[in-house]
Parts: sequence; structure tokens; C-alpha cells
Amino acid sequence: MSINSHVVKSTVVGALGGLLFGFDTAVISGTTSALTHTYHLTPALLGVTVSSALVGTVIGAMAAGIPGQKFGRRDSLRVMAIFYVLSAIGCALAWNWPALIFFRFIGGLGIGGSSVLGPMYIAEIAPPQWRGRLVGSFQLNIVLGILLAYVSNAVIGSMHLGASDWRWMFGVAGIPALLFLATLFIIPRSPRWLVTQSNLDEALEVLRLTGVPKPKEELDEIVASVHLERSGSADKLFSRQYRKPVFLAITVGMFCQLAGINAILYYLNDIFALAGASKVSGDLQAVAVGATNLVATLLAMTVIDKFGRKKLLLVGTVGLAVCLTIISILFFTHSHLNWLVWLLMLYIGFFAISQGAVIWVYISEVFPNRVRSKGQSLGSSSHWVTNAIISLIFPVMAKSSGAYPFLFFAAMMVVDFFLVLFYYPETSGISLEQMQHKLGID
Repeated sequence: MSINSHVVKSTVVGALGGLLFGFDTAVISGTTSALTHTYHLTPALLGVTVSSALVGTVIGAMAAGIPGQKFGRRDSLRVMAIFYVLSAIGCALAWNWPALIFFRFIGGLGIGGSSVLGPMYIAEIAPPQWRGRLVGSFQLNIVLGILLAYVSNAVIGSMHLGASDWRWMFGVAGIPALLFLATLFIIPRSPRWLVTQSNLDEALEVLRLTGVPKPKEELDEIVASVHLERSGSADKLFSRQYRKPVFLAITVGMFCQLAGINAILYYLNDIFALAGASKVSGDLQAVAVGATNLVATLLAMTVIDKFGRKKLLLVGTVGLAVCLTIISILFFTHSHLNWLVWLLMLYIGFFAISQGAVIWVYISEVFPNRVRSKGQSLGSSSHWVTNAIISLIFPVMAKSSGAYPFLFFAAMMVVDFFLVLFYYPETSGISLEQMQHKLGID
């Protein structure tokens, strides 16, 4: 089945939340030095500043399933867009450190909520044969947002705005946030969510609009899959029949962060500074890492449905373990530090074709319709809780030696390799309704 313009439009808009997610994730890296100076931050307080957004992210991810189920994925994304707008403006105008923390928390709510609702919306509107690539476009937008943040930081840094440059770095995010909010008014609601609300006529119309070959048959299959939820007899996520998808969602979310990705993205300029880079060269090296991330993610999108989720994870974890081990050796020996940017580019490439490309697709696939909203929140929450913990302690760990965090991340990738090898099922090319039968869910 091919995809039509309505599917493309809905995917692009749903994935815009990923662009803001990525931008807000990476923009902090260009501000850490200025914030440390402006607010006289210790390494511990810098960790609090960076991870403050993640507190909101965890809450947003955990809570997003509730409005996502009650009001719909699309309409709940509008609220996330408003959070993004408020955060960009508030951080830019922050009058003191607590105000900055508060508005970063608000932005975190948007990131956490959109990380749940965006992939969920796309997965539920995408044809099965295209689902991996379309849901993967959310991750593509994340890495595009990361690259744009690094480029934006470098450009603003080159303008010599002095003590206010960090305010501009935060504030420019308001432009894509407003675009995201506006475009959420031109896409349809999820047909699967509409079925859960017994709005079958609109669900059928959306299926026709998105070019489903046999919309009535597809509607009947969706109705059958949510029948238990309508009866109210099978909506408990932590029941025995969901133990495997619950385990998969928690672990895929955890190990994505145990690869060290967000800690490295948040503190990228500081990592380059540890290796002796100046602010200008650190900004430019960050752009190189962001560009590598984008290119590798584009590559992953072309093979994720053909090569499969599991194989990508296996290849990626091996590459990540090797890169992280070598980086830790560089910091232990304080030699060949000029290799660092190349190793981080290779690291980001391996991450992008594996953990980065797979996580949001995989979490959106392993739960049946009746608990997908809760399951997506669980997997995303696992991801963000792990992220918050790592990001909080990273500056303190790296202060004694830059090697220790990278060595820990390498060990985690070895554990993840065997977990994926022996326990993770392949989900590529299987409809969402068929997947629940493969996982032994009644």
C-alpha cells in the first residue's frame, strides 16, 4: 500500500513535536558555560539546571496517556505545543535562576507529552508497511531539531551578543513551537482513538481519507481489537497478559538512555572543553556531531522496515560499546584527545541507526490498542526517568574523570546486546492488531 498526501501531512505535523523535542534537548549545551557564570552554579547545581526540564519530561510522559485517551492524541498535542511556546519565551526572559528552572520544567512537560503522543498518533494513522519509516520520522525530527539547536547556538555565539546570548539561544525555539501549534489544526484525529470513543463514522472517514484500501474491513478489525476496552474488562496495564510488552517498553526506554546519548548531547560543549576545545571550536564540533546524527538517522529510516528493528539494535549496541570504551580510554590516558570528535561522530552514527531509530517505533508497536496510550506513557517514562538520573549525576561523575561515565555506558551496551539477542521479538511488517497475538495477548 502506498501513502497519500493526507498520511504525509499528518505524519509531518505529528513529527514536528519531535523537532521541538530535539531542539529543547540540545540547546542547553550551548548555554551551560554562560549559565554557570551568570548564576554561579556548582557542578551539582548545573546538573539540577539541566535535569530540571527532565522532571517535567517525566511527569509529562507519565501523564500524557490520560488526556491522550480522553481527549485524543491530536488535541492533546495542541496542549504540548502551548507548553513549548511558554517555555521558549519564559527561558528567554527568565529574571532569575528559579524562573529559568520553572520554564525549563514547563518545556519538559511538552517534551514528555509529545514523546508519547506524537509516535502514538503516527503509528495509529500509518499503513503497516510504512509504519516503521513514518513513526521513525519522529526520531528524524528529533535529530533535525538537535542539529538546528547546535547550528543556532553556533550562529548566535558568533554574533557576540555578550551576556544575553544564552537568552536568544532559548528564545528562538518559540518560532517552530508556534508553527507546530498552528499546523495541529489541519490534521484529522486518530481513527483508532475514534473507535475507542465509539465514533465509528468519523473513524471510517479518516480511514478513507488516508487511503486505506478496504476501510470498512480495517474498521471492523480495529473495532474487534478494542472490544475488551469497551467492556471495561481488560484495561489494566500491569496485568499478567501484558508482562512481556511492559518489560520490552521499560527496557527499550531505559537502555536508550543508558547508551549515554542525552547526557552527551546536554554536555557536549563541556565534554569538548575537557578535551581542550575552545568555545568556538566546541560549537562547531557540536554541529559536526549533530550533522552526523541526521545523516545516520536518514540511513536508518531507509532500512528500518526492511532490515528490522532487532537487527538494527544488535548492530548498534556493538558499535556503541566499542566507541564508548575507546573514549573512556582517551580520558583515562589523556592521550589522542584530538580523536574525540571523530569517535563521538561514530558513536552518534551507531546510536542513530539503532537505539535512536527504534525506540519510539518499538514502544508504539508492542501494546494492543486498548492499553497503547498507557503503554506508550510507561515506555517513555522509563526513558525519561533514566535520562533525568543520568543527566543529574553526569557533571559530578565527569568532574573526577571524564572516563568514568563513558566506561559505565559501554558496560550497559554489552548488557543490552544480550537482552535484545535473547528476548526482543521482531516487530517489522506486522499490523498492530496481529502484534498482540504474536506477543501472546488475548
